[in-house]
Amino acid sequence: QVHLEESGGGSVEAGGSLTLRCAASGVSHRTDCLGWFRRRPGKEREGIATLEARGDEEYSDSVKGRFIISKDSAENVLFLQMNNLQPDDTGVYYCATRRGYCYLILDRKYEVWGQGTQVTVSS
Repeated sequence: QVHLEESGGGSVEAGGSLTLRCAASGVSHRTDCLGWFRRRPGKEREGIATLEARGDEEYSDSVKGRFIISKDSAENVLFLQMNNLQPDDTGVYYCATRRGYCYLILDRKYEVWGQGTQVTVSS
């Protein structure tokens, strides 16, 4: 059974950095896509970074160049390194997984979700 649990959220000033962690038990790193999503206040949930089983990464325009997705397959952990955070990055961040290819913009295709972790960026 797949279980995801995020951690690492918190409060940071604009320009700061945070690294989110998602403990991903039961995930097959040979076949499963892993992704990070967020829900910002007043906005719909959006995909921000995905990592294919074969290693391909994709980022939304809003985070490209600032965020980095990676994983430690041996430890079953997915990371999201977030740099140069801005107040507009404030929201709840979720990790999710699905069997097969990633879909950055189709969050409904993801089968298992974590509970989310809050990120707050102050100006």
